[in-house]
Amino acid sequence: MRRPVAIRLSAALGTLALAAATGAVLTAPTASAAANGATGYATQNGGTTGGAGGQTVRATTGTAIHQALCNRAASSTPIVIEVEGTINHGNTTKVSGDSCNTAADKIELKQISNVTIVGVGNGAVFDQLGIHIRDSSNIIIQNVTVRNVKKSGSPLSNGGDAIGMESTVRNVWVDHATLEASGGESEGYDGLFDMKDNTQYVTLSYSTLRNSGRGGLIGSSESDRSNSYITFHHNLYENIDSRAPLLRGGTAHMYNNHYVSLNESGINSRAGAKAKVDNNYFEDSKDVLGTFYTSEAGYWQVGGNIFDNVTWSERGSENNPAGPNPQSNTTVSIPYSYSLDDAGCVPEVVRATAGANKGLRVSDGNCSAETPDPTPDPTDPTPDPTDPTPDPTDPTQPGGTNLSLGAGADGSSKASGTSYGNVRDGDLSTYWSPAGSTGSVSVKWGSATTVSKINIREAAGSSGAIGSWKVVNGDTGATLTSGNGAGVITFPATSLKKITFTITSASSTPKLAEFETYAG
Repeated sequence: MRRPVAIRLSAALGTLALAAATGAVLTAPTASAAANGATGYATQNGGTTGGAGGQTVRATTGTAIHQALCNRAASSTPIVIEVEGTINHGNTTKVSGDSCNTAADKIELKQISNVTIVGVGNGAVFDQLGIHIRDSSNIIIQNVTVRNVKKSGSPLSNGGDAIGMESTVRNVWVDHATLEASGGESEGYDGLFDMKDNTQYVTLSYSTLRNSGRGGLIGSSESDRSNSYITFHHNLYENIDSRAPLLRGGTAHMYNNHYVSLNESGINSRAGAKAKVDNNYFEDSKDVLGTFYTSEAGYWQVGGNIFDNVTWSERGSENNPAGPNPQSNTTVSIPYSYSLDDAGCVPEVVRATAGANKGLRVSDGNCSAETPDPTPDPTDPTPDPTDPTPDPTDPTQPGGTNLSLGAGADGSSKASGTSYGNVRDGDLSTYWSPAGSTGSVSVKWGSATTVSKINIREAAGSSGAIGSWKVVNGDTGATLTSGNGAGVITFPATSLKKITFTITSASSTPKLAEFETYAG
């Protein structure tokens, strides 16, 4: 019986233009970060949304990534960093600031929160440079390749881990990533995906891990049992010697993964750990599940898995393979909803979806891949026939480019449940409201912008609530014009960085769905 698919949250991303080192100024989003929303244990403990609702910055160097983090108002200010190109030691330097704590030899996400890093365009490759997450929370890493990170030899980065988490990390979602090495420890490499020292609520989904001695660990030693609540689903593990993963203490859920050529061991549950292992496909591998290299037992619950050409070693004092006929020795309760593809189709589904640059394709729970609905490109001149935004050729509506699409927003206090970042262009069901019947909302740009016309649209079902208002030059405080009711407002062309719409009276709580700005 299939379980219902978890609700998928669409991240609504603000797009404040920002220059970050050598990264270009971004005026419109070009990728749908976290298009389908987090899954697995990353949905628990308050959920994982990354930088949703924050600024969007384009970065083409590691220094630009660090600069974007350091340019935020605070270490928790949401931000989406779109990465294109190759990030390496030559273009990654330390950047200092009150909102960041970076290092030159890695991408450092340290003592921060609410960040999304997503590969866009022709792709993002972190070459010999790892991503380090420490003392941080609510992080999304999506559509990136991290390769050949070394802990010995040259150059060194991140202790040899492609992605490493440690020291009180919460809520991380890594999705559609390709993590790869070119050998094992003797060649200078360590783990591809490591979690230790109190890391919890993590999901690794639709990713490829290959060509490494060590896939990854959860817990750095038998005494490091503070790491827990980890989900692995629809991933490809290929040509991995061991640790797929190594789990010390805690709880993990592995479902719909394809394991190929696990050369020594696979899921190594030990030191009291519990693993729920559902509908995976194990192929051409050895000792894919059990407790290995220790006498401290771990546990597992199995169901629906396929073991295709899997060999099992003999049991010993420090070797307890689950096979050749794997049976459950514990039960694991999973708190989130999820759908299971049949194990028989897992190789095909994973092949179509796992890894970077796969179009963020996901399983639909019925053994086929689907492409998520794209975020509309606001620069696309072709109107969507289902878009509720009026036809720009309508003489009652302004023409030209809506300048608000590349800008940020702020204003007076917000009513409960509303947010500038949650307002989506063209969707009249999303809106901002002031805490009372009056208040103000602003659109702002990084450089002076000429505006002569705005369009105020109220949310569906609340038309007519806005009474009197004034439009204010946010740079000088001067009133540009005033009037009553929502709609198109015209005033003399003014060059400014910030424009404010202030509601001075209303018949009921105003609901502002659109604050469009135009040059003419």
